[in-house]
Amino acid sequence: QINLSVIPQYVDYLVSEQNVKNVFVNGTTGEGLSLNTQERKRLAEEWVCQGKDKLDHVIIHVGALSLPESQELARHAAAIGASAIAVIAPFFFKPTNKDELIAFLQKVASEAPAVPFYYYHIPPVTGVKIRVEELLDGIKEQIPTFQGVKFSDTDLLDLAQCINKNEREQFTFLYGVDEQLLSALAIGADGAVGSTYNYLGRKTNLMLEAFAKPDLALARKYQFLTGEFLSFVIKLGFGVAQTKAVMTFVSGIPMGPPRLPLVDATEEFIVKAKTKLDSIVWPDDD
Repeated sequence: QINLSVIPQYVDYLVSEQNVKNVFVNGTTGEGLSLNTQERKRLAEEWVCQGKDKLDHVIIHVGALSLPESQELARHAAAIGASAIAVIAPFFFKPTNKDELIAFLQKVASEAPAVPFYYYHIPPVTGVKIRVEELLDGIKEQIPTFQGVKFSDTDLLDLAQCINKNEREQFTFLYGVDEQLLSALAIGADGAVGSTYNYLGRKTNLMLEAFAKPDLALARKYQFLTGEFLSFVIKLGFGVAQTKAVMTFVSGIPMGPPRLPLVDATEEFIVKAKTKLDSIVWPDDD
Protein backbone atom coordinates (compact mmCIF):
# COMPACT_ATOMS: atom_id res chain seq x y z
CA GLN A 1 0.00 0.00 0.00
CA ILE A 2 1.16 3.55 -0.57
CA ASN A 3 2.53 5.33 2.50
CA LEU A 4 1.79 9.05 2.26
CA SER A 5 3.13 9.78 5.77
CA VAL A 6 6.81 9.59 4.68
CA ILE A 7 6.49 12.18 1.90
CA PRO A 8 7.08 15.30 4.08
CA GLN A 9 10.28 13.69 5.41
CA TYR A 10 11.20 12.61 1.87
CA VAL A 11 10.83 16.17 0.51
CA ASP A 12 12.97 17.61 3.30
CA TYR A 13 15.61 14.92 2.76
CA LEU A 14 15.84 15.60 -0.98
CA VAL A 15 16.15 19.35 -0.48
CA SER A 16 18.49 19.45 2.52
CA GLU A 17 20.59 16.31 2.06
CA GLN A 18 20.69 15.85 -1.72
CA ASN A 19 20.21 19.44 -2.98
CA VAL A 20 17.40 18.15 -5.22
CA LYS A 21 14.62 20.70 -5.85
CA ASN A 22 12.59 18.97 -8.56
CA VAL A 23 10.68 15.69 -8.55
CA PHE A 24 9.09 13.41 -11.13
CA VAL A 25 6.13 11.61 -9.51
CA ASN A 26 4.48 8.31 -10.52
CA GLY A 27 7.24 7.40 -12.95
CA THR A 28 9.16 4.14 -13.24
CA THR A 29 10.94 4.19 -9.87
CA GLY A 30 7.69 5.25 -8.21
CA GLU A 31 5.91 2.25 -9.77
CA GLY A 32 3.32 4.59 -11.25
CA LEU A 33 2.07 2.00 -13.74
CA SER A 34 1.51 -0.51 -10.91
CA LEU A 35 -0.79 1.87 -9.03
CA ASN A 36 -4.48 2.43 -9.57
CA THR A 37 -5.87 5.83 -10.57
CA GLN A 38 -6.91 6.79 -7.04
CA GLU A 39 -3.48 5.93 -5.62
CA ARG A 40 -1.75 7.96 -8.32
CA LYS A 41 -3.97 10.95 -7.59
CA ARG A 42 -3.33 10.77 -3.85
CA LEU A 43 0.44 10.57 -4.39
CA ALA A 44 0.39 13.49 -6.82
CA GLU A 45 -1.65 15.59 -4.37
CA GLU A 46 0.69 14.83 -1.48
CA TRP A 47 3.87 15.66 -3.44
CA VAL A 48 2.40 18.94 -4.73
CA CYS A 49 1.14 19.83 -1.23
CA GLN A 50 4.33 18.91 0.67
CA GLY A 51 6.56 20.40 -2.03
CA LYS A 52 4.90 23.83 -1.87
CA ASP A 53 7.55 26.51 -1.20
CA LYS A 54 10.22 23.77 -0.98
CA LEU A 55 10.40 22.24 -4.46
CA ASP A 56 10.79 24.21 -7.69
CA HIS A 57 9.03 21.71 -9.96
CA VAL A 58 6.71 18.77 -9.36
CA ILE A 59 6.23 16.95 -12.68
CA ILE A 60 3.46 14.34 -12.61
CA HIS A 61 3.60 11.35 -14.91
CA VAL A 62 0.04 10.71 -16.13
CA GLY A 63 0.66 8.07 -18.80
CA ALA A 64 -1.48 4.93 -18.82
CA LEU A 65 -2.52 2.14 -21.18
CA SER A 66 -6.05 3.56 -21.21
CA LEU A 67 -6.57 6.93 -22.89
CA PRO A 68 -9.50 7.97 -20.63
CA GLU A 69 -7.45 7.12 -17.53
CA SER A 70 -4.51 9.16 -18.79
CA GLN A 71 -6.83 12.09 -19.56
CA GLU A 72 -8.39 11.87 -16.10
CA LEU A 73 -4.93 11.96 -14.49
CA ALA A 74 -3.95 14.93 -16.68
CA ARG A 75 -7.03 16.89 -15.61
CA HIS A 76 -6.29 16.04 -11.98
CA ALA A 77 -2.64 17.12 -12.25
CA ALA A 78 -3.73 20.44 -13.72
CA ALA A 79 -6.30 20.95 -10.96
CA ILE A 80 -3.79 20.41 -8.15
CA GLY A 81 -1.20 22.76 -9.64
CA ALA A 82 1.44 20.38 -11.04
CA SER A 83 4.39 22.16 -12.68
CA ALA A 84 4.15 19.88 -15.73
CA ILE A 85 2.84 16.51 -16.86
CA ALA A 86 4.56 13.69 -18.71
CA VAL A 87 3.23 10.73 -20.68
CA ILE A 88 4.79 7.40 -21.56
CA ALA A 89 3.88 5.67 -24.84
CA PRO A 90 1.15 3.02 -24.41
CA PHE A 91 2.92 -0.34 -24.45
CA PHE A 92 0.36 -3.13 -24.81
CA PHE A 93 -1.45 -1.94 -27.92
CA LYS A 94 1.48 0.10 -29.19
CA PRO A 95 1.55 3.05 -31.56
CA THR A 96 3.38 1.87 -34.66
CA ASN A 97 4.33 5.26 -36.09
CA LYS A 98 4.80 8.91 -35.20
CA ASP A 99 1.25 9.96 -36.14
CA GLU A 100 -0.38 7.36 -33.90
CA LEU A 101 1.80 8.28 -30.96
CA ILE A 102 1.26 12.02 -31.37
CA ALA A 103 -2.51 11.48 -31.65
CA PHE A 104 -2.48 9.72 -28.25
CA LEU A 105 -0.22 12.34 -26.63
CA GLN A 106 -2.33 15.18 -28.04
CA LYS A 107 -5.54 13.74 -26.58
CA VAL A 108 -3.92 13.67 -23.13
CA ALA A 109 -2.17 17.06 -23.33
CA SER A 110 -5.36 18.80 -24.43
CA GLU A 111 -6.99 17.90 -21.10
CA ALA A 112 -4.45 20.13 -19.31
CA PRO A 113 -4.20 23.05 -21.77
CA ALA A 114 -2.29 25.36 -19.41
CA VAL A 115 0.25 22.78 -18.17
CA PRO A 116 3.65 22.15 -19.84
CA PHE A 117 3.75 18.70 -21.43
CA TYR A 118 6.65 16.22 -21.70
CA TYR A 119 6.88 13.02 -23.70
CA TYR A 120 8.47 10.27 -21.60
CA HIS A 121 10.60 8.24 -24.01
CA ILE A 122 11.66 4.90 -22.51
CA PRO A 123 11.83 2.27 -25.28
CA PRO A 124 13.64 -0.38 -23.18
CA VAL A 125 10.42 -0.63 -21.13
CA THR A 126 7.69 0.25 -23.64
CA GLY A 127 9.13 -1.39 -26.75
CA VAL A 128 8.01 1.74 -28.64
CA LYS A 129 11.10 2.61 -30.65
CA ILE A 130 9.80 5.62 -32.62
CA ARG A 131 12.77 7.97 -32.79
CA VAL A 132 12.29 11.20 -30.88
CA GLU A 133 13.98 13.17 -33.67
CA GLU A 134 11.14 12.10 -35.96
CA LEU A 135 8.47 12.69 -33.31
CA LEU A 136 9.47 16.32 -32.71
CA ASP A 137 8.99 17.38 -36.30
CA GLY A 138 5.95 19.67 -36.23
CA ILE A 139 4.83 18.50 -32.75
CA LYS A 140 4.29 22.02 -31.41
CA GLU A 141 1.53 22.65 -33.95
CA GLN A 142 -0.38 19.61 -32.68
CA ILE A 143 0.53 19.93 -28.99
CA PRO A 144 0.94 23.65 -28.16
CA THR A 145 1.92 22.86 -24.54
CA PHE A 146 4.76 20.56 -25.63
CA GLN A 147 7.80 21.43 -23.50
CA GLY A 148 10.27 18.63 -24.12
CA VAL A 149 11.27 15.03 -23.52
CA LYS A 150 12.30 12.82 -20.65
CA PHE A 151 14.76 10.82 -22.72
CA SER A 152 15.43 7.45 -21.06
CA ASP A 153 17.35 5.66 -23.79
CA THR A 154 21.01 5.04 -24.57
CA ASP A 155 20.65 6.25 -28.19
CA LEU A 156 22.72 9.42 -27.90
CA LEU A 157 22.66 9.93 -31.66
CA ASP A 158 18.87 10.36 -31.52
CA LEU A 159 19.23 12.76 -28.57
CA ALA A 160 21.97 14.74 -30.35
CA GLN A 161 19.84 15.08 -33.48
CA CYS A 162 16.92 16.31 -31.36
CA ILE A 163 19.05 18.96 -29.67
CA ASN A 164 20.75 19.98 -32.92
CA LYS A 165 17.48 20.39 -34.81
CA ASN A 166 15.39 21.97 -32.09
CA GLU A 167 17.49 24.79 -30.70
CA ARG A 168 15.04 27.27 -32.21
CA GLU A 169 12.09 25.65 -30.43
CA GLN A 170 13.90 25.72 -27.07
CA PHE A 171 12.57 22.33 -26.04
CA THR A 172 13.90 20.88 -22.77
CA PHE A 173 15.67 17.51 -22.83
CA LEU A 174 15.90 15.71 -19.49
CA TYR A 175 18.14 12.66 -19.64
CA GLY A 176 17.14 9.45 -17.89
CA VAL A 177 20.08 7.03 -18.07
CA ASP A 178 22.01 8.01 -14.95
CA GLU A 179 25.27 6.24 -15.81
CA GLN A 180 25.49 8.18 -19.10
CA LEU A 181 24.41 11.63 -17.90
CA LEU A 182 27.77 13.30 -18.55
CA SER A 183 27.71 12.09 -22.17
CA ALA A 184 24.21 13.54 -22.59
CA LEU A 185 25.26 16.86 -21.03
CA ALA A 186 28.16 17.06 -23.48
CA ILE A 187 25.75 17.02 -26.41
CA GLY A 188 23.35 19.50 -24.83
CA ALA A 189 20.91 17.80 -22.44
CA ASP A 190 19.32 20.34 -20.08
CA GLY A 191 19.04 18.20 -16.97
CA ALA A 192 18.21 14.75 -15.68
CA VAL A 193 15.46 12.63 -14.20
CA GLY A 194 16.67 9.40 -12.66
CA SER A 195 16.48 6.99 -9.75
CA THR A 196 20.01 7.47 -8.38
CA TYR A 197 19.40 11.17 -7.72
CA ASN A 198 17.27 10.12 -4.73
CA TYR A 199 20.46 9.09 -2.93
CA LEU A 200 23.29 10.49 -5.11
CA GLY A 201 21.69 13.84 -5.88
CA ARG A 202 24.36 15.88 -4.12
CA LYS A 203 27.17 14.03 -5.91
CA THR A 204 25.41 14.49 -9.25
CA ASN A 205 24.94 18.20 -8.58
CA LEU A 206 28.69 18.45 -7.96
CA MET A 207 29.22 16.74 -11.31
CA LEU A 208 26.90 19.28 -12.96
CA GLU A 209 28.85 22.14 -11.35
CA ALA A 210 32.16 20.66 -12.52
CA PHE A 211 30.79 20.27 -16.06
CA ALA A 212 29.57 23.88 -16.10
CA LYS A 213 32.96 25.31 -15.04
CA PRO A 214 34.14 23.37 -17.14
CA ASP A 215 36.29 20.97 -15.15
CA LEU A 216 35.77 17.85 -17.22
CA ALA A 217 38.34 15.79 -15.33
CA LEU A 218 36.41 16.33 -12.09
CA ALA A 219 33.05 15.76 -13.79
CA ARG A 220 34.34 12.46 -15.17
CA LYS A 221 35.43 11.34 -11.69
CA TYR A 222 31.88 11.73 -10.40
CA GLN A 223 30.38 10.00 -13.45
CA PHE A 224 32.85 7.11 -13.27
CA LEU A 225 32.17 6.56 -9.55
CA THR A 226 28.40 6.57 -10.09
CA GLY A 227 28.99 4.10 -12.93
CA GLU A 228 31.20 1.95 -10.71
CA PHE A 229 28.41 1.60 -8.15
CA LEU A 230 25.72 0.97 -10.78
CA SER A 231 27.87 -1.55 -12.64
CA PHE A 232 28.38 -3.43 -9.37
CA VAL A 233 24.69 -3.56 -8.41
CA ILE A 234 23.47 -4.31 -11.95
CA LYS A 235 25.53 -7.52 -11.82
CA LEU A 236 23.71 -8.44 -8.59
CA GLY A 237 20.33 -7.71 -10.20
CA PHE A 238 19.22 -4.10 -9.91
CA GLY A 239 15.72 -2.77 -10.41
CA VAL A 240 13.04 -0.76 -8.66
CA ALA A 241 12.95 -2.99 -5.57
CA GLN A 242 16.72 -2.74 -5.15
CA THR A 243 16.60 1.03 -5.68
CA LYS A 244 14.07 1.29 -2.83
CA ALA A 245 16.40 -0.75 -0.63
CA VAL A 246 19.41 1.48 -1.40
CA MET A 247 17.36 4.63 -0.80
CA THR A 248 16.15 3.20 2.52
CA PHE A 249 19.63 2.48 3.89
CA VAL A 250 21.10 5.75 2.61
CA SER A 251 18.28 8.07 3.74
CA GLY A 252 16.89 6.20 6.71
CA ILE A 253 13.39 6.74 5.30
CA PRO A 254 11.50 3.44 4.90
CA MET A 255 10.71 3.13 1.18
CA GLY A 256 8.82 -0.12 1.70
CA PRO A 257 8.60 -3.17 -0.53
CA PRO A 258 7.63 -3.03 -4.21
CA ARG A 259 4.27 -4.24 -5.50
CA LEU A 260 4.01 -7.62 -7.20
CA PRO A 261 5.14 -8.86 -9.68
CA LEU A 262 8.31 -7.17 -8.35
CA VAL A 263 9.76 -8.76 -5.23
CA ASP A 264 11.74 -7.22 -2.39
CA ALA A 265 15.53 -6.93 -2.47
CA THR A 266 17.34 -9.72 -0.63
CA GLU A 267 19.32 -9.14 2.54
CA GLU A 268 22.41 -10.31 0.64
CA PHE A 269 21.88 -7.59 -1.96
CA ILE A 270 21.45 -4.93 0.73
CA VAL A 271 24.67 -5.93 2.53
CA LYS A 272 26.73 -6.02 -0.67
CA ALA A 273 25.30 -2.78 -2.08
CA LYS A 274 25.82 -0.91 1.19
CA THR A 275 29.40 -2.18 1.50
CA LYS A 276 30.14 -1.09 -2.07
CA LEU A 277 28.58 2.37 -1.70
CA ASP A 278 30.40 2.95 1.61
CA SER A 279 33.72 2.00 -0.01
CA ILE A 280 33.55 4.65 -2.74
CA VAL A 281 35.79 7.68 -2.14
CA TRP A 282 34.24 10.74 -3.80
CA PRO A 283 36.31 13.77 -4.84
CA ASP A 284 34.56 15.99 -2.26
CA ASP A 285 35.07 13.54 0.64
CA ASP A 286 37.09 15.00 3.51
